[in-house]
Amino acid sequence: MPLLNKTAARPTPRTHPVDATSAWSAARIALTAFFAIDGFLFAAWVVRIPDIRAQVHASHSALGLALLCVSAGAVATMPLIGRLCVRFGSRPVTVAALALLSLAVVLPPHTHSVPVLGAVLLLFGAGYGSANVAMNSAAVELVAELRRPVMPSFHAGYSLGGLLGAAVGGLLAGSLTAGWALALSGLLGLLVTAGAGAVLLRSPAGAPRPAATTAAPSRTAERPAALPGVRLLVALLGLTALFSSYGEGSLADWATLHLTDDVHASRAVAAFGYAAYAFAMTAGRLAGTWLSIRFGPSRLMAAGGLLAGAGMLVAALSPSVALVLLGFVLVGLGLANLFPLAIARAGELGGPNGVATASTLGYGGMLIGPPVIGFLADAASLPLALTTVAVAGACAAGLSQLAHRPVRSRA
Repeated sequence: MPLLNKTAARPTPRTHPVDATSAWSAARIALTAFFAIDGFLFAAWVVRIPDIRAQVHASHSALGLALLCVSAGAVATMPLIGRLCVRFGSRPVTVAALALLSLAVVLPPHTHSVPVLGAVLLLFGAGYGSANVAMNSAAVELVAELRRPVMPSFHAGYSLGGLLGAAVGGLLAGSLTAGWALALSGLLGLLVTAGAGAVLLRSPAGAPRPAATTAAPSRTAERPAALPGVRLLVALLGLTALFSSYGEGSLADWATLHLTDDVHASRAVAAFGYAAYAFAMTAGRLAGTWLSIRFGPSRLMAAGGLLAGAGMLVAALSPSVALVLLGFVLVGLGLANLFPLAIARAGELGGPNGVATASTLGYGGMLIGPPVIGFLADAASLPLALTTVAVAGACAAGLSQLAHRPVRSRA
């Protein structure tokens, strides 16, 4: 082959991308496994909330305060984990965070009072928040290196893990106690962490590419934030993410209780309800990249917020189990891409600083959702409290449109 003979000095540049692609594919699979086990462990806990509530004899408001500790632990550790990722790299921190989460998920069934449950959930939240910051930091690096919009696939992995966790939890609800079910879930988490961690840590971490916004040097990343209106738009995107995560957190913590307490479904059906929501979230995120290209992020976010709001009204106000499940599916489809697209837009506008600001605001929704729903449920009723998720979806739809306005430069 004469062409190869003429370019004998070029084999290394030609073969290196192939080797790099293979290595990045291994890292991508391993990181997706981390997202999936994160979702699995969280869902394994969620479907056992009714059992834990009965064990500690908690009212709706007391349970809401205990659940608040999950988000409080997560938000409190996020700044520290960000610094640890800079200091030691996002991949080792990801492995350590998932190991902590796998150990912490075992503890809630061994509590017998609301204060002790809250303390345990602080640790669980710390592991959960640490894992999410570290995994997303690693994912940003992979997306920049691959130069492909694969971020939705990682979040789809999380949703798929949540779906499997809820489904398995529902199947085991009648045969295993919460203690045994969460112990087995924690063991699975440690096994996945060990296997996927070995692959992820062995995979080479590529150097940042100047052309990639998310991997550019800090001076370059900070330039967009100097433009007029960028900080306001990033704040609007953060609020969009907040309303989206308010809905996600509310469904995660209260969906099973709504089905058991208000619609009088069995524990297995209640677990299936969260699984239906997680399945819809997974499907929406798998299609997220295509939908975003086809309709544009702005339209997709507006439609998603309105769909989530309509679905939540159906789920909250219907006395039929079938209609409640349908409503949860609509909420999952609607919320699927709101948070990822909001964070992506914030990064496009403000670089890493924009991502940090929007993420901090976004996780605030997880922080305020459980206690707000709990107090409203005690003051009025759980179905009425859940209608606030519909309001949140409508607010997210409106804010997303404001946040996609073009940025004007003084130049």
